[in-house]
Amino acid sequence: ASSIQSMRLGWHGDGLRLVLETDHAPRWHMFALEDPYRIVVDIADGAAGASLRLPPALGRISDIRFGAYSAGVFRIVLDVNAPSIVTKSFVLKPTATFPYRLVFDLVPSDAAQFAAWRAQLPPRPQGFAAAAPRPQPLAPRRPGDTRPVVVVDPGHGGVDPGARGRRVWEKDAVLTFAKLLRARLQASKRYQVYLTRERDTFVPLRTRVQIARRYRADLFISVHADAIGKTNVRGLSIYTLSAKASDKEAAALARQENRSDIIAGVDFSEHGSEIANILIDLAQRESKALSVSFAGQVVHHASHRTRMLERPHRYAGFRVLTAPDVPSVLIELGFLTNRHDEALLLQSSWRRKLADALVQATHGYFSRNALAQHRDYTPVLGRAHR
Repeated sequence: ASSIQSMRLGWHGDGLRLVLETDHAPRWHMFALEDPYRIVVDIADGAAGASLRLPPALGRISDIRFGAYSAGVFRIVLDVNAPSIVTKSFVLKPTATFPYRLVFDLVPSDAAQFAAWRAQLPPRPQGFAAAAPRPQPLAPRRPGDTRPVVVVDPGHGGVDPGARGRRVWEKDAVLTFAKLLRARLQASKRYQVYLTRERDTFVPLRTRVQIARRYRADLFISVHADAIGKTNVRGLSIYTLSAKASDKEAAALARQENRSDIIAGVDFSEHGSEIANILIDLAQRESKALSVSFAGQVVHHASHRTRMLERPHRYAGFRVLTAPDVPSVLIELGFLTNRHDEALLLQSSWRRKLADALVQATHGYFSRNALAQHRDYTPVLGRAHR
């Protein structure tokens, strides 16, 4: 395993040099993406050292992200605001002063040079696993267990950190809350409950939808925390799927959340058509109506426990809500850009109070919607999970 101890970025000749210090000889693979331009480095069996910090943006590198991508793969994504190519990449052996160093030299280019360089990059080495996790075929319900299935989806994760507050990243705050919500739902003994991720790792948006379908979920709850330029805006909100956003803020939020796969450096060249292309109108109409019903329960119960955004139920085109046969909502717990909301997210008593409100909303939803449980569109949607 290679622990990345430090990351440095500085000018070198006519370009930039990125240096990664590791405690073992790294096994690595590099590839490039466009629209937008990104350079991605995967390190096998890699992990972030305790002292690893992001270097500031410099030159054509507008942003850098790192984190777990899939099992055994640590990913670094460089956003470049104009075409750039790596002219040299090499490993320096340890010296008396330095550990192993993985070095990349980047220089400016144009679009044609970038495309030519990208085309000649070597393929991923055999045995170098970096594929995002793929869901297994649809799983049967537990024999004899007729309880509704709830899938809780902690947003972001790994190389995709989400919004940043003063004290916490979104990916960490929502994972903590999602685990608590699962525990509260399980404690009621009325539901089977699953998470789309159990730890700080990346899960593509499309895979999150497929996980919900794999478990034949009766309800899908995606948990997030918002960020906005106005630091005085605060409060919980809940979103259901709509091709047309209910307002400009909802549209902007959906655009940002739908960039998760881009942020994590996902290569879409091998992806099939989007699930949205095979939605069955009848199934989705019913799913949308049930999603709205659950959103109403959340607004009713949560409004007594925490501050809500004005008009808390909104509509937007979130990709993570597109399963045609699973009622789905996306909950923004609050705004990490607001110090009061961030403080609440870090407060265990508030998390318990809100989780209990969502449990009550879930009870109310299933008691009022008999059709919400055990709907099975598998014969109709057989191609949707391929």
